Amino acid sequence: MSDKCAVVIDLKFERREVDQALADAFKGRQVLHASDKGADLSQARYAVLWKPDADLFQRAPRLDVLFSGGAGVDSVLSLPGLPEIPIVRFVDHTLTTRMSEWVVLQCLAHLRQVPAYLKQQRESHWRELPQPQASEVTVGVMGLGVLGRDAAEKLKIMGFEVIGWSRSRKALEGIDTYDTGGLDDFLGRTDILVGLLPLTPQTRGMFDAALFGRLRKGGRLGGPVFINAGRGGSQVETDVVAALQGGTLAGASLDVFEREPLDRASPLWRMENVLITPHAASASDVRALFRNAEQQIERHEAGDPLQHVVDRSAGY
Repeated sequence: MSDKCAVVIDLKFERREVDQALADAFKGRQVLHASDKGADLSQARYAVLWKPDADLFQRAPRLDVLFSGGAGVDSVLSLPGLPEIPIVRFVDHTLTTRMSEWVVLQCLAHLRQVPAYLKQQRESHWRELPQPQASEVTVGVMGLGVLGRDAAEKLKIMGFEVIGWSRSRKALEGIDTYDTGGLDDFLGRTDILVGLLPLTPQTRGMFDAALFGRLRKGGRLGGPVFINAGRGGSQVETDVVAALQGGTLAGASLDVFEREPLDRASPLWRMENVLITPHAASASDVRALFRNAEQQIERHEAGDPLQHVVDRSAGY
């Protein structure tokens, strides 16, 4: 057996996908699966996890570093018995690119009236609808981390007017940015609101009726549109539904929800101005995830600082 420290995998992904990715990963290390209940995890020093089993930390008491299997870490931070060891976020160009693709797709879908055209298609109804230019629509991106910055820059390339908001102000070329004190000004300019916020005590329930009511009215889309691919806990779904039903919001694209899977009884499923995806906007590439963990393990064992370590007080 190798003298390299063992790695435990506790990912709620397809086992076949994980096994295929492991064929080229963690060479020379023992790899253990937490799903194998007979496996002895007591000597494992690293864990790659996403929605792990409740007994993971009891079974693996000697862990040195945790590697999150997704961009968000709120599900990791809420784990019972979470040890006081570094948690490394998954940061990779594949994750960033997939998120930006999804955000651009949804913005273009609402710009080009896709929900309305889908309804017409189902009804065999032929009618051209007005479609403004991207330059006539302002997209406001809330959350200017790695994912938010990349999405904002790509939306700008598509021709949208783009503005950004974050807790502390960021500088982005060609994009007006705001911080906490400028939230009202930011919302008042926004036609399409894109949520890419981490889930923290400050952002939980942030997208509510009061916030939707402060978005720009009278824009070229006929009303503001809400797009959320950040965290489900950042939105108040009853307020999202009410805003859509009452006309405060003209449409929405939602990839994340307060509870997942989204309840079959949710009225969001049946709203013709809503596009829903199953938390798939930035699906993790397992090969890239393992590659990222390997690189960080090598840094750690060489005595170099880990990268992308979670600030537990900030929540990301």
